[in-house]
Amino acid sequence: MKVIFLDHDGVVCLMDNWGSRFKKAENFMKSNPGVAINSPDFPKEYRFDNFDKKAIKVLNDILSKTDAEIVVSSDWRAHSSLEEMGKFYETQGVIKKPIGYTPTSLPGDLPYFFDAFDKTELEQTRSYEILEWLKEHPEVTHWVAVDDLDMSVREGKWGLTNFVHTPKMREGIKQSGIKDKILKFLS
Repeated sequence: MKVIFLDHDGVVCLMDNWGSRFKKAENFMKSNPGVAINSPDFPKEYRFDNFDKKAIKVLNDILSKTDAEIVVSSDWRAHSSLEEMGKFYETQGVIKKPIGYTPTSLPGDLPYFFDAFDKTELEQTRSYEILEWLKEHPEVTHWVAVDDLDMSVREGKWGLTNFVHTPKMREGIKQSGIKDKILKFLS
């Protein structure tokens, strides 16, 4: 199995999309005046910002060429069930629903390579969560993590070898050369 560990903000939900959830929520509440934003009846697709259409086109092309599965590593995983996230992906035009989420908590005993681990570092935490998911899924043959956080290997202490950085938050996955880097890890 091939897997893409996918962050959202800065990868497929770009800076120009941030805040779109507020407009969607406002429009929903106008046509559904009795439904509060924190109600279980408030649809999840109105709680998330939109994905960038061009970024989704690139993602879909990668998914079509590699038949990779998506595992969500984004913080968004804390705000909906996997089923709800799958429905959101459909509304955004993604051709595959995610098959899972990386874990969101850290065990007490960290592996030896996390001797300098600082739990405040989001990059380290996310790297560890991805490695934990991989440990639980030995069927994975090829994988890549795509994120706007820099999770590349640092001084041999922590980080991911199969990692593609998307540092430009207005471009994300559609940045020049990013797609080719992702495809290389999934080939």
